[in-house]
Formats: sequence, C-alpha cells, structure tokens
Amino acid sequence: MDVHLKKLWNTLEQVDGQAVTVRSWGGKLAGVLAAGGRLLVCGNGGSAAEAQHLTAELVGRFRDDRRPYAAIPLHADGSSLTAIANDFGVEQVYARQVRAHGRPGDVLLCLSTSGSSPNVLAAARAAQECGILAWALTGPAPNPLADLCDDAVAVPAPETATVQEVHLALLHLLCDAVEEAL
Repeated sequence: MDVHLKKLWNTLEQVDGQAVTVRSWGGKLAGVLAAGGRLLVCGNGGSAAEAQHLTAELVGRFRDDRRPYAAIPLHADGSSLTAIANDFGVEQVYARQVRAHGRPGDVLLCLSTSGSSPNVLAAARAAQECGILAWALTGPAPNPLADLCDDAVAVPAPETATVQEVHLALLHLLCDAVEEAL
C-alpha cells in the first residue's frame, strides 16, 4: 500500500471509535436544524474549504432530496471577513460573526488541524458566551480548542493532510447522521 494511503488507513482505524460521537452530533444537529436553528462552521485554509463543503451538503443535499437547512461557513463572506479583520483584528473574524449570526441553541463547529488557531479559539469562546453549542474537529490532542469546546474529536495524526482527510470523512459521517435523523 502507498505510504500516504497507509497513514490515512491507520488514522481512520484509530478514530473509528469516535464515529459514535459524530453520529450523536448528527442526531443533535438534526434537531437543531429541524427546529429552525443554524449551524455555523469555521476554520482556516483547508479547514475553511471543508467548512464550506459541509455547509453545501446541508443547504443543498448530501444523499437525499430534502428541505435545505441553515448552515453558514463563516469564512465565505469576504466583505465581512475583511472589514472585521481591518477594524477588529484577524483574531475576531469568526467570533464577531458568531455573535451576529448565532442564537442560543445553535451549533458552532470549529475545524482546526492544530487546535490552536487564535481566531477559531475566539469563535469557540464567543459561542460559549452566546449559549451556542461548540464542537471541534482537531488534530492531535491535547490542544486548546478541544479543551474549550463542549465536545471534540481529535485526529491523532502528525500530518496536516491526514488530519484534513479524516476530517472530511467525519464530516460526511455527520451529514449521513443528520439525514438519517431527519
């Protein structure tokens, strides 16, 4: 087996036990979305791309044709992002949007391969202040984001690429659980 694929395979085996956590999140998220709540998602770089991938699956569809659900990738509004970064600093680009768009009972999903991105940590703190449930998908634990959020799945891989690939598999698992619950 190719070395890259072997790393991915081994990491997937290590996180298989976390599938129950992600499926539980899916059940909870289905209830939030069905009741008119929102999912807010944040991350940087490749994690931002995965945030947008997830929200597209929920606003569009994953497998089944169903009503669209409110899911917002916080990096995708370039005007807000640059205005906030300019006026309040890059560390506030997600936190300010959490405060603007989030309501008590909504869910914030934080994606971070390092688990230590200052702007993602600030978003998780803002979620706590606003009564928003915060979950994290991170790289290896311990890390500040996993400790800060209400629940977290930490991927025990040293390479960013492997962490991101596993995050995408877990995001698809989350979508599957949401659609099953709905």
